[in-house]
Amino acid sequence: MITVAYRPGGASLPHRHDAQVFVYVLEGEMTMQVDGKPPVTLRAGQAFYEGRKDIHRISANASATAPAKLLVFMIKEKSRSATRGVPDKLTTP
Repeated sequence: MITVAYRPGGASLPHRHDAQVFVYVLEGEMTMQVDGKPPVTLRAGQAFYEGRKDIHRISANASATAPAKLLVFMIKEKSRSATRGVPDKLTTP
């Protein structure tokens, strides 16, 4: 379990976790999307799920003026890294 902070207008590059990931928005608003699903904007108190094969295409602070903070709970193999980048054109297998 970790907390992740996003600066106003901040975003992550596309990535995957090879894990089951539960994201809970503690503060602010986040826009999230995994391949094959439409983007969603989540507010404090809302949650997002990523499966172990999902590619997290969009993970961005929805606000250009306010920070956002997430609580992330991940179930993964201990030997695997928590996050790894993916090429722009890679899609979910």
